[in-house]
Amino acid sequence: MRTIRTGIIDTLIGFRAQRHFRKIAALRLEEQEAHHPHGHLFKDIPPELTAEDDADDAIAETVALMDKFGIEYGLIATTDERTPEALKRYPNRFLAQMPVDGNKGMDEIRAIVRAYNELDLRGVSLFPSGVNPQIPINDKLWYPIYAKCVELDIPVFVTTGVPGPRVKMMAQYVGHFDEVCYDFPELRIVMRHGAEPWEDLAVKLMLKWPNLYYSTSAFAPKYIPKAIIDYANSRGSDKIIYAGYFPFGLSLERIFSELDDLELDEAVWPKFLSDNARRVLKLEPAQR
Repeated sequence: MRTIRTGIIDTLIGFRAQRHFRKIAALRLEEQEAHHPHGHLFKDIPPELTAEDDADDAIAETVALMDKFGIEYGLIATTDERTPEALKRYPNRFLAQMPVDGNKGMDEIRAIVRAYNELDLRGVSLFPSGVNPQIPINDKLWYPIYAKCVELDIPVFVTTGVPGPRVKMMAQYVGHFDEVCYDFPELRIVMRHGAEPWEDLAVKLMLKWPNLYYSTSAFAPKYIPKAIIDYANSRGSDKIIYAGYFPFGLSLERIFSELDDLELDEAVWPKFLSDNARRVLKLEPAQR
């Protein structure tokens, strides 16, 4: 990472809040109010804001951290009520992505179009195991959303592999992407949250499908699967995309302290931290 300290794109970042996590629809009713539905997976989670803290200051805090670690752009969720203000105050630092639910039908399609027009939406995100009812990645309830993303020329970020929250996992089976990539060859798809225990299959499918990518979201660098690192250092240098997880489970201090030990080839670093995300999100190339 010593070859790049500016122009980084973080494809999953946010702002500290009094409650980091929205309710996850697929959790059992008695777990709906769990403070951190996947907190058992992380240690040293960034502290939440107290009642005395100014929530607006959390936006400036994130920008200051981005400056400290050389992050040029951060991809933030429209489900955070502070996102419109962040986009207004820092139009050259934040990009909007919209979490979506295929159960909502055409109402969700119309919401995507509104966000695209009003917030310059750069992508949508799916949590197949988190919606209720759950919707497998290749279920036809997602297909109108996939088609709209192709029409708008924006990518879709899909939570993949065993979910952290204690919900059923098979909606996120990596093999489902084979059908989606076949049916939507123009759709840019980014796998999120590890793809474990099917990371080897994720690599095979990325070799097969040109528009299938992988982001390192929600993983401390030392836990990124070896299959992904090996792929990035060989035929997959254009396919692996950096994503953090601040403040939902990881601090940027921890992420960047561990990145220096990541065994990536020198030529891969600019692609991993910047260039691949710029291409998927249709951003201007980095100035170096």
